[in-house]
Amino acid sequence: MPSLQVRELPEQIYQKLKEEAAKKHRSLAQQAVITIAKGLNTSLNVKERRIEVLSELKKNKDRVLAYKLSDPVGLIRKDRER
Repeated sequence: MPSLQVRELPEQIYQKLKEEAAKKHRSLAQQAVITIAKGLNTSLNVKERRIEVLSELKKNKDRVLAYKLSDPVGLIRKDRER
């Protein structure tokens, strides 16, 4: 999982984040991730994310069906012959 370091975070933002984390019994890092996700209107729930991805795939059904996958057996043979 990627990490993020924030430099020069304004003191009032840090204090507000710290207060919210304490209220919700979370670590400062957990609260920061949740706050960023809310600000970006993104869900952290895996099930919701899966539903969102499946919805996008359904919207682009023709494009998805037109995509041709390579034959895995042929790829393995080529790799073994190297």
